[in-house]
Amino acid sequence: MPPPHPPEFRRAVALAREVEDDGTRKHPVAQLARDLKISESCLRNWMAAEEVETGERPGLTKAEREELVRLRRENRVLKAERDLLSRAAAFFV
Repeated sequence: MPPPHPPEFRRAVALAREVEDDGTRKHPVAQLARDLKISESCLRNWMAAEEVETGERPGLTKAEREELVRLRRENRVLKAERDLLSRAAAFFV
């Protein structure tokens, strides 16, 4: 897996989202990606993630994903503890 791009590359999303008065983009995504030497799909993924974060597109925000991971981990631990306690109770019966 390639190393992550520096955070300042995320400014490219703001550049890619800039729109002229007539509704066209100031900076075409393909050209901007070439100029920054990143893939076009990478830039488009960043744009989609930004739209989710701002609520323009449905999906899980970064905070929601982190919470989901934490809750799933906690759920896994609780299930393991419950199974252990139920086996221990069965042993003493």
